[in-house]
Amino acid sequence: MLSSAHLGKEKYVNNLALKLLSRDGQASCTPPCAETHLHWATRETLTVTNADIACDYSSYPIYPFAFRTHTHHLGKVVSGYRIRDGKWSLIGRQSPQLPQAFYPANKDVNVKYGDTIAGRCVFTGEGRTSKTYIGGTSDDEMCNFYIMYYMDRKHAIPYMNCMESGSKQLFQLIPAEANIPIAVSPGHMNSMTHMRHSTDHQDNRLLLEMKKAQQVLDQDYHLEQVSAWPQSSLQLGQVSGLALDSDSNLVIFHRGDHHWGADSFNSQAKYQQRSLGPIQQSTILVVDPVKGIILKASGRDMFYLPHGITTDKKNNYWVTDVALHQVLKVSSDGRDRVLLALGEAFTPGSDSSHFCQPTDVAVDPETGNIFVSDGYCNARILKFSADGKYLSEWGAGSSDRRRRIPFRIPHSLVFLPDRQEICVADRENGRIQCFIAETGEFVKEIKKEEFGGEVFAITFSPTGDGLIFAVNGESPYRSAPLRGFVIDYSTMDILDTFSPEKKEFKMPHDIVETRDGCVFVGDAGSKSVFKFTTEKFHRSVKKAGIEVQELEEMETFVQTKVRPEHNMSKTAAIQEKQSVALQPQPQEEAEEEKKKSAAKPNREQGLLPAIITTLLLVPLLLVISIGVFICCRKNNRCEVKTEPSSMGGILGKIRGKAVGSLNLGNFFASHKGYSRQGFDQLSTEGSDQERNDADSSDSENEEYSALPPQSSS
Repeated sequence: MLSSAHLGKEKYVNNLALKLLSRDGQASCTPPCAETHLHWATRETLTVTNADIACDYSSYPIYPFAFRTHTHHLGKVVSGYRIRDGKWSLIGRQSPQLPQAFYPANKDVNVKYGDTIAGRCVFTGEGRTSKTYIGGTSDDEMCNFYIMYYMDRKHAIPYMNCMESGSKQLFQLIPAEANIPIAVSPGHMNSMTHMRHSTDHQDNRLLLEMKKAQQVLDQDYHLEQVSAWPQSSLQLGQVSGLALDSDSNLVIFHRGDHHWGADSFNSQAKYQQRSLGPIQQSTILVVDPVKGIILKASGRDMFYLPHGITTDKKNNYWVTDVALHQVLKVSSDGRDRVLLALGEAFTPGSDSSHFCQPTDVAVDPETGNIFVSDGYCNARILKFSADGKYLSEWGAGSSDRRRRIPFRIPHSLVFLPDRQEICVADRENGRIQCFIAETGEFVKEIKKEEFGGEVFAITFSPTGDGLIFAVNGESPYRSAPLRGFVIDYSTMDILDTFSPEKKEFKMPHDIVETRDGCVFVGDAGSKSVFKFTTEKFHRSVKKAGIEVQELEEMETFVQTKVRPEHNMSKTAAIQEKQSVALQPQPQEEAEEEKKKSAAKPNREQGLLPAIITTLLLVPLLLVISIGVFICCRKNNRCEVKTEPSSMGGILGKIRGKAVGSLNLGNFFASHKGYSRQGFDQLSTEGSDQERNDADSSDSENEEYSALPPQSSS
């Protein structure tokens, strides 16, 4: 981040690249790349080629502070400009043969909506006897102009690029300086030969790393259906709208026993079923997002064909009714008071005081301004003040003003508070368009093949750089599965797709996301609401629970009894399995760490006797052997007979005569220079029952008990 003391706002730093590419993604230089003549200092006339790039800028203001140029051997000069009201202002100009670094940009130049960004690369064919193409190898050429910029953080866009060839008419006005080469010393030329290959490699490696990082994010984030939600049937009609109230409860807007059919409207969009009267059921339900229990119901005898719904900071409902052709502000206190009505009931129109089947409403929480998508008949977004005063309206946007495609049913709206933007699901065009809420200026368009030609609804989450959640619909022209999408607002990449497990979407009509990351989809076709949450969360909880249980069981076993040596490998295998498998998620790490830290001392207590026993066994066996030998030599009491019996019997005889009565304390005390103190408690039998219970404790038993003897046959 870069802070600007002058403006007093935090700024977001990133880069913009102007590149020359062919339509298939490979670089090329075709017309309008122009051949011209430059006059060098020697007055020799050389033929050169200009590669021109230009794009209309359609986002929030950026402030360039550094630039970098890049070509291969034939590039002589690269220049970047901002064009505003026909005037060309230099951003930066440099020889691509100089060290590949970012150089200071013209600090007096900024770029805002409506400007054009343009760049020119000048090439010569010196030393070449064959054609040179724009491409990725060192024998090909490139034309790149990179801009490092900062912008207001809440409108931050991490990366932008421009790869459109500029028109000949536009570049006829480019300043003459863009065609004048910058002299470079031979020393710089030689040093750049190796540096250029390194720079190209770094650029390619950066792209690969970005793709890998994106793949990791794709793997870690996935939404799956919560099949047990709701716990009981909600008895819904066609679900047309979803919202969240200030308590994060789910608000459902449905049509009860009314249906939108082929006979609902005539050719002038007038509602034909007024005789049915308003919907008698409660059309607005407040539902517990965890259990799916209805907390509150309202909206009886008010609506004919509900469509969109949202809430404001005072918890009022803003709804649209396509039969009424109205936008209504309704109280949420259960008294069903209409606080504000926009439009004339049952009267379609296209002026500032009428709507034609309006679809959705979005509210700016700071100003209270409301935005209306209008609708099935009209193709516009209208803006009103909080008290219903008409402010402005606009249609579809486009980065190419010459090819602006009008809205075809602007069906869903979402307001982006941190960016002060309004985004629209342009249903029949299969795209999402975003605009500056204050001015209606076009910001960006998201259109994907995966949408299948239709986008029904969208919502927004400020997570990370911003996520857009969307659902598509069936298209008569293209076939694509009905599903939900999680889209990175900044990169416009699809991060995840999701759909129900047990039954498919029929007509997903609206979508909302809660603060805890749960996603709800209202389906008008199946008259139901689906709940989704991250699969990673559920799976990690189950894994952690199982493995923590295994850990606790193992620790309890080690504490109560020390295993014989030949069984320790199995315990070690269990420990190794746990160390590999136990990977707690971030939200569980504190709890897991607490359990581990509590278990650690107990584990050490359990392993300590095994270590002590192992260390004592070797000298103990040696002492026993010496004792047996002494007994046999001096007292002649050791009688081992080689009778035809099992080895267990032989060992039993030895144990009975030589080992059974041997006490280390007595043995050491019987020899000069040794004291009995400290040895009376430790015998070769190792039985806790043989000890002096009055002088022993549980901790002593655990730490100093020897291995039990083998039973005789």
